[in-house]
Amino acid sequence: MKGVFTFLGTGGSTGVPVIGCKCEVCTSKNPKNRRYRPSGLIELNNRVFLIDIGPDFRFQALEFGVDRIDGLLLTHTHFDHIAGIDETRIFNIREGKPLPCLLSQESFEEIQLRYYYFFKKEVSAKFDFTILEKEHGSRKFLQTDIGYVSFSQNGMKITGYRWGDFAYISDIKKFDESIFEGLKGVKKLVISALRPEESPFHLSFNEAVDFIDRIGVEQAWLTHLGHFLDHEAMNVLLPLHVKVGFDGLKIEFTWKK
Repeated sequence: MKGVFTFLGTGGSTGVPVIGCKCEVCTSKNPKNRRYRPSGLIELNNRVFLIDIGPDFRFQALEFGVDRIDGLLLTHTHFDHIAGIDETRIFNIREGKPLPCLLSQESFEEIQLRYYYFFKKEVSAKFDFTILEKEHGSRKFLQTDIGYVSFSQNGMKITGYRWGDFAYISDIKKFDESIFEGLKGVKKLVISALRPEESPFHLSFNEAVDFIDRIGVEQAWLTHLGHFLDHEAMNVLLPLHVKVGFDGLKIEFTWKK
Protein backbone atom coordinates (compact mmCIF):
# COMPACT_ATOMS: atom_id res chain seq x y z
CA MET A 1 0.00 0.00 0.00
CA LYS A 2 1.04 3.58 -0.56
CA GLY A 3 1.56 6.38 1.91
CA VAL A 4 2.38 10.05 1.41
CA PHE A 5 4.81 12.24 3.34
CA THR A 6 4.55 16.06 3.06
CA PHE A 7 7.26 18.45 4.18
CA LEU A 8 5.50 21.06 6.33
CA GLY A 9 8.82 22.68 7.24
CA THR A 10 12.43 22.19 6.15
CA GLY A 11 14.17 25.03 8.01
CA GLY A 12 16.58 25.01 10.91
CA SER A 13 15.74 26.28 14.39
CA THR A 14 15.54 29.92 13.25
CA GLY A 15 13.56 29.24 10.10
CA VAL A 16 14.29 30.99 6.80
CA PRO A 17 14.24 33.93 6.36
CA VAL A 18 16.04 34.58 9.63
CA ILE A 19 14.78 37.59 11.58
CA GLY A 20 16.72 40.70 10.54
CA CYS A 21 18.95 38.90 8.03
CA LYS A 22 19.52 40.52 4.62
CA CYS A 23 21.54 37.72 3.06
CA GLU A 24 20.86 36.49 -0.47
CA VAL A 25 18.88 33.49 0.74
CA CYS A 26 16.75 35.34 3.29
CA THR A 27 15.80 38.00 0.73
CA SER A 28 15.28 35.51 -2.11
CA LYS A 29 12.01 35.50 -4.07
CA ASN A 30 12.33 31.75 -4.69
CA PRO A 31 9.58 30.10 -2.56
CA LYS A 32 11.88 27.09 -2.02
CA ASN A 33 14.15 29.37 0.03
CA ARG A 34 11.33 30.07 2.52
CA ARG A 35 11.48 27.39 5.18
CA TYR A 36 9.23 26.87 8.18
CA ARG A 37 10.63 25.06 11.22
CA PRO A 38 11.01 21.28 10.65
CA SER A 39 7.86 19.18 10.57
CA GLY A 40 6.15 16.60 8.38
CA LEU A 41 2.80 14.99 7.69
CA ILE A 42 2.24 11.27 7.09
CA GLU A 43 -0.97 10.13 5.40
CA LEU A 44 -1.74 6.41 5.26
CA ASN A 45 -4.45 3.90 6.08
CA ASN A 46 -6.97 6.77 6.35
CA ARG A 47 -4.83 8.16 9.17
CA VAL A 48 -3.00 11.48 9.39
CA PHE A 49 0.13 11.63 11.56
CA LEU A 50 1.97 14.86 12.36
CA ILE A 51 5.72 14.62 13.03
CA ASP A 52 6.71 17.42 15.42
CA ILE A 53 4.80 20.64 15.98
CA GLY A 54 7.03 23.70 16.09
CA PRO A 55 6.27 27.42 16.45
CA ASP A 56 5.16 27.73 12.80
CA PHE A 57 2.46 25.07 13.01
CA ARG A 58 -0.55 27.39 12.69
CA PHE A 59 0.85 28.89 9.48
CA GLN A 60 1.81 25.45 8.15
CA ALA A 61 -1.67 24.08 8.81
CA LEU A 62 -3.35 27.00 7.06
CA GLU A 63 -0.98 27.01 4.09
CA PHE A 64 -0.97 23.25 3.47
CA GLY A 65 -4.56 22.49 4.44
CA VAL A 66 -3.94 20.48 7.60
CA ASP A 67 -7.43 20.32 9.09
CA ARG A 68 -7.14 16.93 10.75
CA ILE A 69 -4.57 15.13 12.89
CA ASP A 70 -5.16 11.62 14.17
CA GLY A 71 -1.85 11.33 16.01
CA LEU A 72 1.21 13.38 16.92
CA LEU A 73 4.72 11.92 16.94
CA LEU A 74 7.49 13.84 18.69
CA THR A 75 11.14 13.35 17.83
CA HIS A 76 12.33 15.40 20.84
CA THR A 77 11.55 18.52 22.84
CA HIS A 78 13.68 21.33 21.44
CA PHE A 79 11.69 24.56 20.94
CA ASP A 80 11.65 24.34 17.14
CA HIS A 81 9.99 20.91 17.35
CA ILE A 82 7.32 21.37 20.05
CA ALA A 83 6.57 25.09 20.53
CA GLY A 84 3.27 24.86 18.66
CA ILE A 85 1.92 22.01 20.76
CA ASP A 86 -0.80 24.14 22.37
CA GLU A 87 -2.30 24.66 18.90
CA THR A 88 -3.65 21.11 19.08
CA ARG A 89 -6.51 22.37 21.26
CA ILE A 90 -8.60 22.93 18.14
CA PHE A 91 -8.37 19.21 17.36
CA ASN A 92 -9.40 18.35 20.93
CA ILE A 93 -12.46 20.57 20.53
CA ARG A 94 -13.31 19.23 17.09
CA GLU A 95 -12.89 15.53 17.97
CA GLY A 96 -14.06 15.77 21.55
CA LYS A 97 -11.16 13.70 22.87
CA PRO A 98 -7.42 13.86 23.71
CA LEU A 99 -4.96 13.69 20.83
CA PRO A 100 -2.87 10.48 20.76
CA CYS A 101 0.85 11.29 21.05
CA LEU A 102 3.82 8.94 20.56
CA LEU A 103 7.15 9.87 22.16
CA SER A 104 10.11 8.63 24.16
CA GLN A 105 10.15 8.43 27.96
CA GLU A 106 12.68 11.26 28.03
CA SER A 107 10.47 13.50 25.88
CA PHE A 108 7.45 12.67 28.02
CA GLU A 109 9.27 13.71 31.18
CA GLU A 110 10.27 17.01 29.56
CA ILE A 111 6.67 17.63 28.46
CA GLN A 112 5.55 17.07 32.05
CA LEU A 113 7.91 19.84 33.17
CA ARG A 114 7.35 22.42 30.44
CA TYR A 115 3.65 21.85 29.89
CA TYR A 116 2.54 20.86 33.36
CA TYR A 117 -0.90 22.37 32.73
CA PHE A 118 -1.65 19.63 30.16
CA PHE A 119 -2.02 17.31 33.14
CA LYS A 120 -4.49 19.49 35.06
CA LYS A 121 -8.25 19.82 34.66
CA GLU A 122 -8.18 23.36 33.27
CA VAL A 123 -9.06 23.77 29.62
CA SER A 124 -5.94 23.26 27.48
CA ALA A 125 -4.52 20.87 24.92
CA LYS A 126 -5.17 17.28 25.98
CA PHE A 127 -3.17 14.21 25.02
CA ASP A 128 -3.25 10.45 25.26
CA PHE A 129 0.45 9.66 25.57
CA THR A 130 2.03 6.43 24.32
CA ILE A 131 5.58 6.00 25.63
CA LEU A 132 8.39 4.32 23.69
CA GLU A 133 10.32 2.64 26.47
CA LYS A 134 12.95 0.90 24.33
CA GLU A 135 15.77 2.40 22.27
CA HIS A 136 14.52 0.93 19.02
CA GLY A 137 11.87 -1.42 17.71
CA SER A 138 8.30 -1.23 16.43
CA ARG A 139 5.14 -0.02 18.14
CA LYS A 140 1.47 -0.27 17.23
CA PHE A 141 0.03 3.25 17.28
CA LEU A 142 -3.51 3.92 16.07
CA GLN A 143 -3.67 0.49 14.45
CA THR A 144 -0.48 1.24 12.51
CA ASP A 145 2.93 -0.39 12.95
CA ILE A 146 5.55 2.34 13.34
CA GLY A 147 9.25 1.54 13.56
CA TYR A 148 11.56 3.75 15.59
CA VAL A 149 15.27 4.26 16.34
CA SER A 150 17.10 6.40 18.88
CA PHE A 151 20.15 8.68 18.67
CA SER A 152 21.31 11.91 20.29
CA GLN A 153 22.04 15.57 19.74
CA ASN A 154 23.98 17.57 22.32
CA GLY A 155 23.00 15.15 25.08
CA MET A 156 19.29 15.01 24.21
CA LYS A 157 17.69 11.75 23.12
CA ILE A 158 16.04 11.93 19.69
CA THR A 159 13.61 9.49 18.10
CA GLY A 160 13.48 8.70 14.39
CA TYR A 161 10.40 7.08 12.86
CA ARG A 162 9.80 4.59 10.07
CA TRP A 163 6.80 3.48 8.02
CA GLY A 164 7.54 0.66 5.59
CA ASP A 165 10.32 1.75 3.24
CA PHE A 166 10.26 5.38 4.42
CA ALA A 167 12.06 6.89 7.44
CA TYR A 168 12.27 10.36 9.01
CA ILE A 169 15.48 11.19 10.90
CA SER A 170 15.89 14.73 12.28
CA ASP A 171 18.48 16.42 14.50
CA ILE A 172 20.88 13.52 14.29
CA LYS A 173 24.53 13.95 15.28
CA LYS A 174 25.66 11.04 17.43
CA PHE A 175 24.39 7.52 16.94
CA ASP A 176 25.17 3.90 17.70
CA GLU A 177 25.96 1.51 14.87
CA SER A 178 22.81 -0.43 15.74
CA ILE A 179 20.76 2.33 14.10
CA PHE A 180 21.52 0.86 10.68
CA GLU A 181 19.83 -2.40 11.62
CA GLY A 182 16.64 -0.51 12.40
CA LEU A 183 16.82 1.29 9.05
CA LYS A 184 17.60 -1.76 6.93
CA GLY A 185 15.35 -1.86 3.88
CA VAL A 186 14.55 1.87 3.88
CA LYS A 187 14.37 3.11 0.30
CA LYS A 188 13.27 6.69 0.90
CA LEU A 189 14.79 8.79 3.69
CA VAL A 190 14.40 12.29 5.08
CA ILE A 191 17.41 13.32 7.17
CA SER A 192 18.57 16.59 8.71
CA ALA A 193 21.73 18.37 7.54
CA LEU A 194 22.05 22.00 8.57
CA ARG A 195 24.71 23.15 6.08
CA PRO A 196 27.52 21.94 3.80
CA GLU A 197 30.15 22.56 6.49
CA GLU A 198 30.51 20.65 9.75
CA SER A 199 28.33 21.63 12.70
CA PRO A 200 28.62 20.69 16.39
CA PHE A 201 24.92 19.73 16.53
CA HIS A 202 23.96 18.53 13.06
CA LEU A 203 25.36 16.42 10.24
CA SER A 204 27.09 18.23 7.40
CA PHE A 205 26.02 17.48 3.83
CA ASN A 206 28.90 15.01 3.38
CA GLU A 207 28.17 13.30 6.69
CA ALA A 208 24.51 13.00 5.74
CA VAL A 209 25.40 11.50 2.36
CA ASP A 210 27.68 8.95 4.06
CA PHE A 211 24.82 8.01 6.41
CA ILE A 212 22.41 7.72 3.47
CA ASP A 213 24.79 5.51 1.51
CA ARG A 214 25.36 3.18 4.46
CA ILE A 215 21.65 2.44 4.48
CA GLY A 216 21.57 2.09 0.70
CA VAL A 217 18.45 4.19 0.10
CA GLU A 218 17.23 4.90 -3.42
CA GLN A 219 16.32 8.52 -2.74
CA ALA A 220 16.94 10.89 0.17
CA TRP A 221 15.97 14.46 1.01
CA LEU A 222 17.72 16.86 3.40
CA THR A 223 15.78 18.90 5.93
CA HIS A 224 16.47 21.21 8.92
CA LEU A 225 18.36 23.54 6.55
CA GLY A 226 19.88 26.89 7.41
CA HIS A 227 20.18 30.04 5.32
CA PHE A 228 23.73 29.38 4.20
CA LEU A 229 23.04 28.55 0.54
CA ASP A 230 20.28 28.95 -2.03
CA HIS A 231 18.05 25.90 -2.65
CA GLU A 232 19.36 25.30 -6.16
CA ALA A 233 22.98 25.88 -5.13
CA MET A 234 22.65 23.25 -2.40
CA ASN A 235 21.29 20.68 -4.85
CA VAL A 236 24.35 21.17 -7.06
CA LEU A 237 26.57 20.00 -4.18
CA LEU A 238 24.70 16.72 -3.75
CA PRO A 239 24.76 13.38 -5.60
CA LEU A 240 21.82 12.57 -7.85
CA HIS A 241 20.05 10.37 -5.29
CA VAL A 242 20.08 13.12 -2.64
CA LYS A 243 18.05 16.31 -2.91
CA VAL A 244 17.23 19.29 -0.73
CA GLY A 245 13.67 19.15 0.57
CA PHE A 246 11.36 22.14 0.40
CA ASP A 247 8.15 23.08 2.18
CA GLY A 248 5.14 21.51 0.50
CA LEU A 249 7.06 18.73 -1.27
CA LYS A 250 5.22 15.39 -1.24
CA ILE A 251 6.89 11.95 -1.26
CA GLU A 252 5.07 8.70 -1.96
CA PHE A 253 6.29 5.55 -0.23
CA THR A 254 5.30 1.92 0.31
CA TRP A 255 4.23 0.34 3.58
CA LYS A 256 2.48 -2.80 4.77
CA LYS A 257 -0.93 -2.52 6.40
